[in-house]
Amino acid sequence: MKTNHAFALSITILWLTSGIALSQTGTCAGMTVGQLTSLNGFVPFQSNSLWNTDISTAPVDPNSANYINFIGSTVTLHPDFGSGTFHNQTLGIPYQIVAGTQAKVPVTLGAFFDESDPGPEPIPSNALIEGYPKPGNGDRHVLVLEKDGCWLYELYNATLKSGKWSADATSIWDMTINEQRPYTWTSADAAGLPVFVGLARYDEVAAGAINHALRFTVPTSQRAFVLPATH
Repeated sequence: MKTNHAFALSITILWLTSGIALSQTGTCAGMTVGQLTSLNGFVPFQSNSLWNTDISTAPVDPNSANYINFIGSTVTLHPDFGSGTFHNQTLGIPYQIVAGTQAKVPVTLGAFFDESDPGPEPIPSNALIEGYPKPGNGDRHVLVLEKDGCWLYELYNATLKSGKWSADATSIWDMTINEQRPYTWTSADAAGLPVFVGLARYDEVAAGAINHALRFTVPTSQRAFVLPATH
């Protein structure tokens, strides 16, 4: 959410893995074009990215108990995993993979234009908006992975009207490097982080393991951020 950073702030937790860093088993160009399709073993960002690093043996943060108590020690996670609907809106955040030949289109920027990447961007006219088929007034993310150039395009509060895309915020990520937003900049999420890399996807579950950090939201958080977040 962009409107109130004290609530529903994106946080990440790392799934425990058996190695120090996750190695690639696929290539960006090998991803399957389509909606909600397989990455075929490709891992966004480098193996030593904080998103892909095993922290199962790392020391616990000295403030861990304080963070948990502030959030609420009895608060539990409620994973939806993109299954089912709520108020006729599909749960989870969808994504699409496109080829480098996908036409790039302008995106009209709104509330966070000064902290957005202007594009143009390869957003298909039929791109799934978070909450599809009736996105409603939620975060309305649009996530597009371009497999040939290996770019990740993310929109917040996206709308398609009369064939033209608009969004309150956009961020473009080079998936071949460990990239961060400028300090204090937002992104398509309130923390200045990429959205896609923290999602649990069917293809990796089917392969037997989720070997990267997962994103989740909490009802209460401090008005502050910790790197790699930038906002």
